[in-house]
Amino acid sequence: MAINKNTKSITDGRIYILATFNNTIVTVTDTSGNVVDWSSTGKVGFKGSRKSTPFAATQAITAAVDAAKGMGLRQAAVYIKGPGPGRDAALRVLRTIGIKVTEMLDVTPIPHNGTRAKKPRHG
Repeated sequence: MAINKNTKSITDGRIYILATFNNTIVTVTDTSGNVVDWSSTGKVGFKGSRKSTPFAATQAITAAVDAAKGMGLRQAAVYIKGPGPGRDAALRVLRTIGIKVTEMLDVTPIPHNGTRAKKPRHG
C-alpha cells in the first residue's frame, strides 16, 4: 500500500458521533467540514449484534481519533447524535484519549409531533 504524501496537518477539528441502536459511526473533520478520518464499529471488525455494544463503540472512536492525532489534532468540538449504547462509551473514551474538548453538543433531532409513531409491540 502506498504512503499518502499529501496528508493534511490540522490542530483544530470536529468529531461527529452517530450512535444508533445498531451501529456507531465516528467522523473527524477539520473546522471547515472536510472529512479527515472516519470509523465505524463495522470498520474495526465487529459484525452483527456485536456492532451495537459499547465496547465496539470505544474501539471505533479510538481508531478514528488516533488517526486524527497522527495528523496533529489537538482540540476538537464534539457533536453527538442518537440514543444508542455507544453514546456514553464514546464520551468516556474522549475524556481519556488526550484531545482537548472545546465544546460538546447534543444534536439529536427531536420531533415536534411529527409523523405518527410505530404501534407498540404486543405479545
